[in-house]
Parts: sequence; structure tokens; C-alpha cells
Amino acid sequence: MKLNLNIQPLSSWIKTGSEPLLIAGPCSAETEDQLVATAHLLAKTGRVSALRAGIWKPRTRPGEFEGIGSIGLEWLKRAKEETGLPTAVEVATAKHVEEALKAGVDILWVGARSTVNPFTVQEIADALRGVDVPVMVKNPVNPDLSLWVGALERINNAGITKLAAIHRGFSSHEKSAFRNEPMWDLAIGLKTLAPELPLINDPSHITGNRDLIGYISQKALDLDMQGLMIESHIDPTVAWTDAKQQVTPDALVEIIKHLTLRKPEIRNSEVKDKLEELRNQIDKIDDLVIQKMAERMKIVEQIGNYKKDNNITILQVNRWDEILNKRTNYAKALKLSTEFTEKLLELIHAESIRKQTEIMNKDEAGQAADKLTHA
Repeated sequence: MKLNLNIQPLSSWIKTGSEPLLIAGPCSAETEDQLVATAHLLAKTGRVSALRAGIWKPRTRPGEFEGIGSIGLEWLKRAKEETGLPTAVEVATAKHVEEALKAGVDILWVGARSTVNPFTVQEIADALRGVDVPVMVKNPVNPDLSLWVGALERINNAGITKLAAIHRGFSSHEKSAFRNEPMWDLAIGLKTLAPELPLINDPSHITGNRDLIGYISQKALDLDMQGLMIESHIDPTVAWTDAKQQVTPDALVEIIKHLTLRKPEIRNSEVKDKLEELRNQIDKIDDLVIQKMAERMKIVEQIGNYKKDNNITILQVNRWDEILNKRTNYAKALKLSTEFTEKLLELIHAESIRKQTEIMNKDEAGQAADKLTHA
């Protein structure tokens, strides 16, 4: 099912200039000199399409720096006047929206901590009603595609047609090299639901580490994302917030220079024919996989009936361990990743358990219904 969003093309509300589209600026506006000086250096690169800066900063604990506040909007106005760069800020309340628009901010974005709360998103959407301003919506902190979709729909329903999504990664209890797990499948899921919706990647918040920004940026572009939002500070070593994930304007240019841009369109007929041939092969294999999976589930049903007739439990841990070990080793020998194999087997196992549970409970459910009828 596709999302029914009424949106304008990205090129209608922001100058994409040299590819990829790049929105950059400090995590936080700290002082007027810091913000304006950074803006000048970013403008000088000729690569940046818009200047971003945090004015209001939602923090996990009280007492931490929560942004310079409304005075920073005046600094942004000066930076725009002197460099010509459009400005972008995060808004989390109706008051933020009102103040940002009054100060002439060009682009607003809804942060991850706001997207997770439909009440907050609706308050922002109501404040935007009747206003013609671009709005970008970051994914929610937790990995929930429906919350992301819902926030985009609420903003769009308020009449905002200059709309984009920002992929900034998701919170996870698992420890990894990233500050926020990319969970690319969720970003791909959004692109599948809304192919016309511009999707911008935020490698700064995904990595939490400037050394990994180039890697994530390339991955995002390879997945046909339309641009990048990267935090850049005139001197990241003294930044008041998120110092480790910010880069200098010069370092930003080096990152962009080393990115490879690929096109989603196939213009070479020979390449197109070869891809079509390979995709046809994949289609045939996929059909065979589904056919074999259906055959497997019919055997699972037979096993379920046999277990029921002989009062055998559905779950037998030893058998599951045996399947997992044997198939994982076999898959590894065939050059399949262990992570992929385990996820695939877990999905198949869950469906097998569901089918057998259905068989086990069939008569019991009917008997319970009869008792209720004759009660």
C-alpha cells in the first residue's frame, strides 16, 4: 500500500546545486560569532544548500545545555543575510514554530523525540496550518515505521506540501559502532510506501563519530537518498554539544569529494538488458523458494496433527537448536551471512509454531464456544 501524500518535488523548494544535496551547520548555535563564522566557511565551499543549527535542544537530563533559545534566531537571520544560505531549525512546540517563522527561518524540521509523540506532532501541525514552509520530519527515536508515517501524514494534512523525511537512525539496546542504529530496512520501507517523498540521511546522528560519516553517507546515497544533513562546526573540539560527531567545513568538503554518486535510472540499453536478464533469474528462484516454503508448511501441519494426536508439545528446544546449528553451518559454507540465516530461520520457525498452535487449539476453541452458547 502506498502513502497518499500531496507533496511538491524537492527541487521546488531548495536549490540542490552540486550533488548531493547538503544541509550543514553546527549541532547548536552557541554564540553569534561561532554561528556566523561557521556559516561563512560553509557558504565558501559552494557545496552547502542550507544552514542548519539547533536553537532549542531537547536534552535527556535537566541541567544540560538546552540551546541558546530565541536569541539564536537573530544570529541565523544575520548568517543568512551575509551568506545567502537558507536557514533550517528544529521545532518542538507551537511556540517554536511561531518564533521561527516570525524570524524568517526558511526550513523547519521535527526532531526524533517529537516524532515519537503524536500529540506533539499534532500541536506542531496545527501551528503550521495555513503556512507555506518546507518541513522535514526525522524518524522517531524508537524503530517504529508507523510513527514516522503518522507524523508525515499529520504534517501533510495540515497543508504542508513541501515535505521531506530525515533518516537519523534508531535507538537500540544493542551495543554497536553507531550512536543510533541505521536500521536501513525501515528507511527502505518508507521509500517503498512513498517513492516520491524526499529522504535525507543524517549520518552525524547515526554514527556519533565523525570518522564514520563518510561511510554512512555513501551507503545512504547508494540507497537513493536525496541528500545529507551533516553537522559542521568551526572548531568541533570546543563544541558545547555532540563534539565527536561534528566536522569542520574543510573536513566536510573532503567527505563530499570522496562520495560516489550513482543514478537510479538505467540509460545504457546493454546494461538494462543484462540487469533484466539477471532479475528474471531472481524472479524464477523467488517463485521456487515460495513454492518450497508452501510445501514445507504443509509438512508442518502434518507434524502439528501428529503432535496433537500423541500429546506432544509444540516447542521442542533440542530440535530447534539442531536446526539452527545445522542450517547455519550449511549456509556459512554457501557464503551466506550468519545474521541473515538466523533471521530467516527464526521467521520460518515462528510461522511453524503459529501453524501448529492453530492446530492444537482448534478443537479447544470450538468446545469453549459451545460452552458459551449453552451457558
